[in-house]
Amino acid sequence: MVRESNRHFKFDWITIILFFLLVGFGWLNIMSASHTGTDFSYFDFSQPFGKQLVFIILTFILIILLLAIDAKFYERFSSIIYIISMLSLVGLFIFGKNVNGATSWYAIGSFTIQPSEFAKTATALAVAKYVSDLNTNINTFKDQIRTFVIIMIPALLVLLQNDTGSTIVYGAFFFVLYREGLPKYYLTIGVAIILLSVLSLKFGAILASVIAFLFLVIFHFYSKKKLRIFQSIFISIIALGISFGVKFFYQSILKPHQQDRISLWLRLEKDPKKLEQMKRTFAYNLNESEKAISSGGFTGKGFMEGTRTTGKFVPEQHTDYIFSTVGEEWGFLGSAFVVVVFVLLLLRILHLAELQKSQFSRVYGYGVASIIFIHFFINIGMVMGLIPTIGIPLPMFSYGGSGLWAFTILIFIFIKLDSNRINEW
Repeated sequence: MVRESNRHFKFDWITIILFFLLVGFGWLNIMSASHTGTDFSYFDFSQPFGKQLVFIILTFILIILLLAIDAKFYERFSSIIYIISMLSLVGLFIFGKNVNGATSWYAIGSFTIQPSEFAKTATALAVAKYVSDLNTNINTFKDQIRTFVIIMIPALLVLLQNDTGSTIVYGAFFFVLYREGLPKYYLTIGVAIILLSVLSLKFGAILASVIAFLFLVIFHFYSKKKLRIFQSIFISIIALGISFGVKFFYQSILKPHQQDRISLWLRLEKDPKKLEQMKRTFAYNLNESEKAISSGGFTGKGFMEGTRTTGKFVPEQHTDYIFSTVGEEWGFLGSAFVVVVFVLLLLRILHLAELQKSQFSRVYGYGVASIIFIHFFINIGMVMGLIPTIGIPLPMFSYGGSGLWAFTILIFIFIKLDSNRINEW
């Protein structure tokens, strides 16, 4: 009887501990970034840190429910979960509330919920279900297209709602498919398109085309697998199309604020006065974030002692720019701690994914790790000015109930799936 009762509590506690380390430390930094300094109370539910505390308490209830559900439920009903999630995204076009230019929220009184956050989990389940049903690698073009369609449907729906940050996250599933046998040339094509696009914007389409042609010649002469003449011509035409097409896309498709963010990142603007104006208008958050991080030094200024944080120099610092609070108040040591915990969490999830006996669980585990990695990489890169400004939260760390609950569901479904492996006799 004891053995039977204990088996229900065999979960990977390392992953759970790392999860709560991030949630707890995130809450402390939300408190620093959002408190007003007057009549301070840890239980001031009118402030973001008070609301986040409520979200965290409700997270415990959510975790209990997720772990109580039979693991087979998630695989058996993954398609239904995916369809419901897609319908929730479609419903935003009719009932959605516009927040900061994105129609990504349902509003119920003062409470709002963002279904695009939960759609990532639904997509991870759907991809895992489809790939595992194949019971093989994704080695046929038909299977690859069908898998891409599963991923592209939510990505396009989110993009149409003007939520570019959440759209980019769906690129994370490339890592999942690559693990499951997606041919390497997809990776080559993806990297080539990104590099060619950046070169075209930075140096012009003609120079980018010349560089692409030189790389093609080098590849032809030094690669063991020679390209045929028709393949070379086709690749050259595609490269030319991308080189000249990206300029049109940049100028005619992207919105002005998106153009300005890319322009600032690549330093495309030549006029010093206009560049300075753009920095004040579109890069204010980034500049203040970088100043906050650099002012923290090695050990930081101390909890609630960050002058730029308490002075509210970084607008909405408790959301996407929460890492700048860590940099200022906890310094390099605190920032390194956050990075290390995230890396350990990712490595732990990947390790557990490889141990799974079920392909569904393995694919889903890789989906979990990939989604967290994209969020983590883009958010910290954005806050430090290494990549263009993209509105994307730091998992388990940034303020928001939808984000916290979505990542809780994402991670604890995998913990439940992994518990099946642990509890097998």
